[in-house]
Amino acid sequence: MESAQDRVRAAYRRIAEVDRPEVWIALRAEEEVRTEAAAVDERRAAGEALPLAGRLLAVKGNIDVAGLETTAGCPSYAYAPGQDAPAVRALRAAGAIVLGSTNMDQFATGLVGTRSPYGAVRNAVTPERVSGGSSSGSAVAVALGLVDVALGTDTAGSGRVPAAFNGIVGVKPTRGLVSTRGVVPACVSLDCVSVFARTLPEARRAMALLASCEAPPRRPGPWRVAVAARAQLGEMDAGWAAAYEAAADRLAAAGAELRTLDLTPFTRAAALLYEGAFVAERWSAVGEFIEAHRDAPDLDPTVAAIITAARDLPAHRLFTDQRRLAALRTEAMARLGDADALLLPTAPGHPTLAEVAADPLGANARLGRFTNSANLLDLCAVAVPAGTVEGRPFGVMLLGPAHTDDRIADVAALLEPPLRVAVVGAHLSGQPLNHQLVALGARLTATTTTAPAYRLYALDTEPAKPGLVRTEKGGAAVEAEVWELPAAGLGTLTAALPRPMALGSVELSDGTSCPGFLCEPSALDSAEDITAYGGWRAYLADRSGA
Repeated sequence: MESAQDRVRAAYRRIAEVDRPEVWIALRAEEEVRTEAAAVDERRAAGEALPLAGRLLAVKGNIDVAGLETTAGCPSYAYAPGQDAPAVRALRAAGAIVLGSTNMDQFATGLVGTRSPYGAVRNAVTPERVSGGSSSGSAVAVALGLVDVALGTDTAGSGRVPAAFNGIVGVKPTRGLVSTRGVVPACVSLDCVSVFARTLPEARRAMALLASCEAPPRRPGPWRVAVAARAQLGEMDAGWAAAYEAAADRLAAAGAELRTLDLTPFTRAAALLYEGAFVAERWSAVGEFIEAHRDAPDLDPTVAAIITAARDLPAHRLFTDQRRLAALRTEAMARLGDADALLLPTAPGHPTLAEVAADPLGANARLGRFTNSANLLDLCAVAVPAGTVEGRPFGVMLLGPAHTDDRIADVAALLEPPLRVAVVGAHLSGQPLNHQLVALGARLTATTTTAPAYRLYALDTEPAKPGLVRTEKGGAAVEAEVWELPAAGLGTLTAALPRPMALGSVELSDGTSCPGFLCEPSALDSAEDITAYGGWRAYLADRSGA
């Protein structure tokens, strides 16, 4: 197993190689980080359970990390925290190692990643385009392979838009599920700590360590997924509506039931975030600082203008907008009905740096069309890659009611490229354990045989199942089914495999190989060799007839 120290060395080589200084606000000295990594290696060697041992972590610049200044993207605002924010502390306790704090749209006000005196964070794939904000540096650090996991925040979409633009996963939990103590607020009532990772299982593993309460029991699919009609998506970049529909088709192919939803209450709620009085909460967070430092050269003019304008909003507008939002929330939940999730594009398009510079407010407002409503409506969300358009990442997000975080992640897993698994026994169609495959969204793609290199044995188990073993001599072809299922589903199956079963590579009759269920040779001492039957079902039929 690669040591944490080796992973740190490789990370700093990678940081030098990509040469993206705008990603970081503060990068820790390599020697200091290697010392911390050595301590993680010692803890692991002593037998301590560390689920994130040696995983490298970046932290958005508005989240406290002991030993680093918290700037929120504004050097003159900086302060030295006395301790890690709870979210940082939880991941460090699990073995994660912080490399540094990352660049961001100042005071978490923006979805573009350009509103920072530390420089505009360029996209990881197409540097002439924006990275997305406000958690720009965190997303790009993950996308470029500098870290494994990164923390961001999400008030209007800052944990999702950067994920979509950089081809990674972004998880925005239910409000309150992850502590926001030690986070410079944008809108206290709406803020969430978000997680970025390159894969959905990695993001979910980190989020599980951050959650303040246990998730409700998970249920298997099939899933009911609401989708928007193309006419309600509004103007989108060329090819993006078709890419969204293709993602919906993949969910349907994986067994999800699609239903069209009226998006109106969601888009109307989204407009309230900046056009209504809720923006006044940004003034209550940092408005007095901006007012006192309005001539400071490190204040981003766009951010300062947005927050300053909120100062004079009359109180009655807030109460009016709260009533409007309550009505929209009721309508939105009614539209969602009993659907498990709502599938939407994460953003309607991906602007260039030049386009944002030419119209900073308009470009930013467009990017929040689908994301702005989530926290106002108390939804959880996960943003995942869904292919490319003209060579650039395209992403979608799944949204669900509060505390359905695991459910929407299970639905999102259906969009991952499926994996194949070969089964020869109790997981075959019609057999007692086949329901496990079906519940994980698997579908049968072929009935075939293995290569003529295996022996099949009847094991003494409950329920009855066979054991497949590869042999150098005397092998035969054995009936097999090949199923496709999400990567996370295969992981679930593997984790639940009882001994003596094990996951290994199974060679099929066409010469290809895929994961399949094999058996440990030690279990065969008292097992019956049933290879001559050609397969498990033939053996069961013969035994039933006898």
